[in-house]
Amino acid sequence: MVKSIINEKNIKKADVVFLSAPYEKTVSSHKGTANGPKAVIDCLDTQIEFWDRKLKLNVNDYLKSAHKNLSKIKNLPPQKASEVIQKNYSELLKNDKFVFLLGGEHSVCIGAFEALSKKYKTKDVTILQIDAHCDLRDDDSDYSKKPTKYAHSAVMRRASEMGFPIVQVGVRTYHESEYKYFSNKKNNVKVFEWGHPAKKPEIAEILKSIKTKNIYITIDVDGFDPSVMPGTGTPVPGGLKWNYGMKLLEQAISKFNLVGADIVEVSPQKDTPITEYSSAQLAYSMLTTKFRKKFK
Repeated sequence: MVKSIINEKNIKKADVVFLSAPYEKTVSSHKGTANGPKAVIDCLDTQIEFWDRKLKLNVNDYLKSAHKNLSKIKNLPPQKASEVIQKNYSELLKNDKFVFLLGGEHSVCIGAFEALSKKYKTKDVTILQIDAHCDLRDDDSDYSKKPTKYAHSAVMRRASEMGFPIVQVGVRTYHESEYKYFSNKKNNVKVFEWGHPAKKPEIAEILKSIKTKNIYITIDVDGFDPSVMPGTGTPVPGGLKWNYGMKLLEQAISKFNLVGADIVEVSPQKDTPITEYSSAQLAYSMLTTKFRKKFK
């Protein structure tokens, strides 16, 4: 019998629900992120080993994971798509499910943040963001003929306005308006740039900047170096290497209470599945760390 990490058909019985949001209406460069969620789910179905080499056990024997696909959002306007995501995310939270959102472009997270803001005081949940970009624009009017505040480049601005503290890791490019926004201490955005200064920050320094007990982790795969995650719409050279990123995530999840997570901006390539495979491995490793006490 072929087994899968997605091992529970009944969402009500699941510990974790992978929520696929295949949306890319506001992409600014290469398309393909709408195909990301399915590609990651396929890797979770067929390629990721259940056996955890650190814990020396089959995580899948203890952890029940289900999948819900919001396939009908593909053609919706940005705000409407966000509303659908928020509604579905909220329903899962009400049933005490840990939600792992899979994008799609980064804008899909706005609905997730809105759902979380109804369950938690936003000031008590720090968003730890791995990303090449700040995504702190107010809208996408500087490059789009149909500007929207629900653009992928504005997702963290919306989160900040909701009151979430934000810690950004791996940033390598930003707009002048974004620089002005995160430079204002009132906005509570801490940016760890990569390549400037040349020395990358110690993981302990990043974790020290998180002042809340609860965290949410959002991973735009372009935050990693393109040698690790080449399949993405807006790749930027010089990002996080694999081992550093894994250590950061494992230590953050071990130290703080992870209330939700996402991986976005996966744009599958024809010649190699490395990006979706790496994303699936990240997700599984993050869940293994999150639910490690369940395995005793």
